[in-house]
Amino acid sequence: MADPVEEKVTRAAPLREAPVPAVDFRPFERQGGYERLRDGLRAYRLISAMWVRSTMAYRASFAMTAFGNFAATALDFAAILLMFSRVDRLGGYSLPEVALLYGVSGVAFGFADLALGSMDRLGRRVRDGTLDTLLVRPVPVLAQVAADRFALRRLGRITQGLLVLGYALAVLDIHWTPLKVLMMPMMLLSGAGIFSAVFVAGGAFQFVAQDASEVQNSFTYGGNTLLQYPPTIFAKDMLRGVTFVLPLAFVNWLPALYVLGRPYPLDLPVWVAFAPPLVAALCCALAGIAWRAGLRAYRSTGS
Repeated sequence: MADPVEEKVTRAAPLREAPVPAVDFRPFERQGGYERLRDGLRAYRLISAMWVRSTMAYRASFAMTAFGNFAATALDFAAILLMFSRVDRLGGYSLPEVALLYGVSGVAFGFADLALGSMDRLGRRVRDGTLDTLLVRPVPVLAQVAADRFALRRLGRITQGLLVLGYALAVLDIHWTPLKVLMMPMMLLSGAGIFSAVFVAGGAFQFVAQDASEVQNSFTYGGNTLLQYPPTIFAKDMLRGVTFVLPLAFVNWLPALYVLGRPYPLDLPVWVAFAPPLVAALCCALAGIAWRAGLRAYRSTGS
């Protein structure tokens, strides 16, 4: 004789399994630009904070490396001082005027180097295949590469540039206007944006060249060294190249010459001195496109 309880269960409707939502394995492709930027900045902040905590665990070592970075960059300005010990003017520019160019370029590059200086290690990751470990993480690759081994010691470069810039502003006899006052922070922020775009574009190039960190450094560190000197000592073809091809002239030359009341050697209109924010935005957009193209072209090492 059948159990009444078992008979009721048999007659009941069959159980249906609850639908399991499909797993989205491509979350970043479904996100908008704002969400990707937000997640990237958050990942960058967390990774860089981890490296900062690791650095500050050995405060004496951090102090020595930061001072070493400060001293190494100060040698560049020491070379300029040696030049002015023999001449009164360099390309028609006095020492305080050259110090203004040096300080603006040094601080702008220092901010970009602090934020994205680790991009030159990307070629090594592409060559040995360790970039694959970054691709499988649910974090934008650019944020991981940029924040990798975040070096707080690079604050030494920024400090040294600020000191030289402060000296120049204290000594120069500039007729300050509201536009010239606003030009100073605009130069630093726009210059940092332009140098950051060069760092990212150099990283994108390493997807193809694999290990081309020295090529990238020639445009980043080399570009910073170029901008430390007045444009009048360079050939006009060089000036055209850093104005219309790789627009490093918008970091300090064009806006700083407006502050100093000097004409630009290529006889450009005055309004180009106010174009660095637009140039920085355009450079960052092009660098982003190059980065995405390079990342799509990555094929790993096959191992």
